[in-house]
Amino acid sequence: MTRLTRCTTVGLTAFLFAGCRTVGPDYQRPPVETPSAWKEPPPDGWKNASPNDDIGKGNWWEIFGDPQLNGIETEAIGANQTVKAAVQRVLQARASEKATRANLYPFVSANPSVDRGRTSGNRLVPPGSAEAPFTGNTVTLPIDASYEVDLWGQIRRSVESADALTQVSLADYENVLLGLKSDVAEDYIMLRYIDRERAILRDNIDLQQRALDLAQVRHSGGVASGLDVSEAETLLETTRGEYAGLGVQRAQFEHALAVLLGRSPAAFSVAEAPLDLVPPAIPPGLPSDLLERRPDVAAAERTMVANNALIGVARAAYFPELTLTGSGGALSAFVGQLLAAPSLFWTAAAAAAQPVFAGGRLSADVQRAQAVYEASVDTYRQQVLVAFQEVEDGLSGLRVLEDQAAAYDLAVQAAQRTVDISTSRYREGLAEYIEVITSMTTLLNNQRVAAQILEERLLTTVQLIQALGGGWKTSTVYSPGPAGAAVTAPAPETPSPLPR
Repeated sequence: MTRLTRCTTVGLTAFLFAGCRTVGPDYQRPPVETPSAWKEPPPDGWKNASPNDDIGKGNWWEIFGDPQLNGIETEAIGANQTVKAAVQRVLQARASEKATRANLYPFVSANPSVDRGRTSGNRLVPPGSAEAPFTGNTVTLPIDASYEVDLWGQIRRSVESADALTQVSLADYENVLLGLKSDVAEDYIMLRYIDRERAILRDNIDLQQRALDLAQVRHSGGVASGLDVSEAETLLETTRGEYAGLGVQRAQFEHALAVLLGRSPAAFSVAEAPLDLVPPAIPPGLPSDLLERRPDVAAAERTMVANNALIGVARAAYFPELTLTGSGGALSAFVGQLLAAPSLFWTAAAAAAQPVFAGGRLSADVQRAQAVYEASVDTYRQQVLVAFQEVEDGLSGLRVLEDQAAAYDLAVQAAQRTVDISTSRYREGLAEYIEVITSMTTLLNNQRVAAQILEERLLTTVQLIQALGGGWKTSTVYSPGPAGAAVTAPAPETPSPLPR
């Protein structure tokens, strides 16, 4: 058996053996305590599901039925700088995984060279050899190869970890994208809430101006004191001041939207339009299984996969490493003879390295890897608890806010009747002006609280969708109405900026 044959046999045997032995624990998802039922009663149409976090989230914001919100969301997805940075992190992770996977294959390099040199005639030579100087060429065309045999799965575990980290980066990207969609929806809703509140204040300014005019007429007629006029002026100017102050908040929300869209605040504006969105019912098919849906939970789970694989990498350091190297090519003084049989050369070698003494470093590395994995398990379980908490918060918030909204709608109607009655009584001289002021103040307060509750219901809806991990490809929204008729909106999903 030639030397080349022996080396080849050793290499093939080692390669076959490598496929049969991988040290370190195989990953199994650790158990996590999950509730058997939601504490809050789920909304109508709720059903259990088992989707994956990487399924299309859909244009869930379209359930609000606002074309301007739809346009802003679409623009933000394509232009937001934070999302673009998340895309680059995914590409980095993919490149790192490819680099790690390359260690499974041999490394081959070619290093051709051409040398020309003169040998000294006064050099030391063996007795009887010619001492004359000479000039000659050396043409070399070598090919070198090296291969680390993955006997114990160290490289395969590294690839497993790198693959899991790529999935973590994808989940992080989905989380950033979901957060962006939610932030845009929330800022837009809050901007429209400011518009609604300003509209309420404008209506009350008109109402209070008419009351002031009435007080001035009565004062001019001698049937009312100047106190009535001053009280009416105080209420009117206070309301005007509050109206002007809301302009600052509106500008801030407008600027925040501009940044989310990747624009300068000076280059973006939204025309004023009062909030008139109706809180949508939760569509059927939203999953209650958060362990596979939410991208942050998925990222925590895949981090466990990566850290579990690194335990195997650390344990493999206890065992021998086998490296196969080989070199071959041609060497000649003349280019024309470079490929002739006498010019060919080759070498092959196998080298093994076994740790003998490392001062406890290897065991410390294993302990560290195990501790990192256990920490990621605790982080995962905590993330699951937070996920269920956020869903419970959303469910309870929607239930309470719906009851509160119904009560304040009735309160606004009653306050409006009180204003009409008190104004009529004052006009007829049957009441003091303080009665009018009190009723107007109550009406304004109730209207503003009702608008705030509407804003909170819309924001809570967005937060619940975010807590559930996003939207759905085709949303069937149950519109409010006596028959509860379903409205299907199979709008095409906005394409993701992430390269596939």
